[in-house]
Amino acid sequence: MFEQTDEKLISKAMSGNNAAWQKLVKRYDKAVYNYGLRMTGNADDAMDLLQEVFLSVFRNLASFRGEGTFKAWLFRIAHHRMVEFYRRKRDYQPLDEENPLVDEQSCVSRLTIADAQSRELIRAMQKLSLEQKAVVELKFFSQFTFEEIAEQLGVSSNTVKSRLYTGLGKLKALMEVQYV
Repeated sequence: MFEQTDEKLISKAMSGNNAAWQKLVKRYDKAVYNYGLRMTGNADDAMDLLQEVFLSVFRNLASFRGEGTFKAWLFRIAHHRMVEFYRRKRDYQPLDEENPLVDEQSCVSRLTIADAQSRELIRAMQKLSLEQKAVVELKFFSQFTFEEIAEQLGVSSNTVKSRLYTGLGKLKALMEVQYV
């Protein structure tokens, strides 16, 4: 059977078709969850982010104008929810905790990624700034172009490239320390 386009599913979902909405969520839920997992390093936080993103998408589906891809719009929302997540965490950060965003025990025990290098990469990514982490995530894991990332983040392509290369340099240094 032919797969329906995002636009068709959106149109049907906006007219009240629950099955179309569920297909749309199913199409992107793993990508959004994995984005959240790599950005937060914590499975529970990734699941919370997933729920917040799709709730926002549901509430704002009528505002999707189709000027770009649905996936790009979805990840723009995911990025905004991630920024809110970090702001909330920063506001509630206990003074005696080194880095409350990385719950390594939970992260390591719950990761679905079996490869040890992938776990190390996720830990290393937690040491990047939010801006660098977002660009690395969107470029390499979600496979967006520099222009699409720039549009999602509201910055120039050159800023995206700068953040990417700075982040990659930091990741390389962190990973080299792990495997020396």
